Amino acid sequence: GVIFDTDTLKEKVSNLQIKATSDTFWNDRRQANLILKKIKKINDIIDFYNLISNQYELTNLYLNENIENNNVSHDSIIEIKKFIKLVNDLEIQTLLSNKDDDKNAILTIHPGAGGKDSQDWAFMLYRMYVKWAELNKYKYTILSYTEGDETGIKEASIEIDGSYIFGKLQSERGIHRLVRISPFDSNGKRHTSFAAVYIDPLIDDDISIEINESDLKIDTYRASGAGGQHVNKTDSAVRITHIPSNIIVQCQNQRSQLKNKNTAIKILKSRLYQLKLDERLNKKNELNSEKKEIAWGSQIRSYVFHPYNLIKDHRTKYETSNIQKVLDGNIDEYIKEYLLFNMEKNNVK
Repeated sequence: GVIFDTDTLKEKVSNLQIKATSDTFWNDRRQANLILKKIKKINDIIDFYNLISNQYELTNLYLNENIENNNVSHDSIIEIKKFIKLVNDLEIQTLLSNKDDDKNAILTIHPGAGGKDSQDWAFMLYRMYVKWAELNKYKYTILSYTEGDETGIKEASIEIDGSYIFGKLQSERGIHRLVRISPFDSNGKRHTSFAAVYIDPLIDDDISIEINESDLKIDTYRASGAGGQHVNKTDSAVRITHIPSNIIVQCQNQRSQLKNKNTAIKILKSRLYQLKLDERLNKKNELNSEKKEIAWGSQIRSYVFHPYNLIKDHRTKYETSNIQKVLDGNIDEYIKEYLLFNMEKNNVK
């Protein structure tokens, strides 16, 4: 069978749980929360290992039955696929070792040069990431969604919660390029569109980001888009500009202006923390796509619909012609290839 050494992990949890029963545990609330998060994180790893072991045993049972009956049943194919998915997840997790990789993330999409085509393209990417979250059973929350003038979106932010989300989504950070026959061109000409995807770690209690109120320009406006009938009745949407960094965030998913402001501050803190990470790594120009023009020459991935079908990642060279599958949220291969590419690149250095 598949054997994982979970005894060491269980011992760590046990030691942390002893600390958590101490009478003075909550004297330092920040430290207490950190310990509780560590306990949850280790328990999640143990559960994941147990899930793989159990799925292996089940898959093995079906395979033995297939050999005996000289027939591959439909149920066994389903169980084999489940096991393959878990092994792929394990492979991806072994490639994630940075301090923030296990954090949840805020994913933001902005259309670039190209008008209606780019706004439509931004919506296609938004749908792709929502489908990816749903396929992997990750919890997600729409923090902000601004519809385009006639179609698509002008901006959208999604909070995605799950195992190692920030680490996994590093592959998606940058400019995405679309080449297709434009549905908005009456002459049926080919158009190139761009959209930028930002990935920021959702920061928690163990990270302190100070924001001065005097550095903020706060605007309220009437929300638009998928928010129910109340959405256009009040100026509840909030846009915050952080003047020193020129980072702009917005939120409109709550009825309350105060709740939207608090969510926007949360997004801003995550963006500022990511900015700090970039500076620390001396990769600000390379990683921070805000500094790149959302146009030709800076794309990380191209999605070509015409004159042929191809999605190619320009960093890893990984490509597929199955466009619909990728746009329906199947991006795990691109994630895995990017993590392998990143590991090799760092090892060479």
